[in-house]
Amino acid sequence: MRRQNQNLFDLFEPEVIAMGYELLGIELARGGNYSLLRIYIDKSSGINIDDCVLVSQQLTGILDVKDPIKGEYNLEVSSPGLDRPLFTEEQIKENIGKTVRLKLFEKQKGRKKFVGILEATDNTDVTIKVDGNIEKIPFKLIEKAKIVAKF
Repeated sequence: MRRQNQNLFDLFEPEVIAMGYELLGIELARGGNYSLLRIYIDKSSGINIDDCVLVSQQLTGILDVKDPIKGEYNLEVSSPGLDRPLFTEEQIKENIGKTVRLKLFEKQKGRKKFVGILEATDNTDVTIKVDGNIEKIPFKLIEKAKIVAKF
């Protein structure tokens, strides 16, 4: 699994940590003249709107000074929510036993999307149980991973 937006992550992480939060990941969705920069934060007691506002204000200052993104964009700071995105191999390992949704960069066994129970991980692969079948998926093929919320 490749951490996307590593330069932005490296720029923001020290500040987010200094504020008492964990920087989980970053999504930068580009669309023509408009982009959306979404920052996911967390802390042990959970995230509320005031946390998001504080981090947003702090990161806006960094973005204004460093100007790392070309063009216009909106900044959104968010909690990971129940359908938490997983950005790293470590985050995936922490969620063994949960149902996950994986989107791949390229097809494996004729498909790019898998939903199943996260069974195990090793240094190279994720093992999930999909419809009773065990599937091994290389980390390097995973474009996006999310927890599937259970209600």
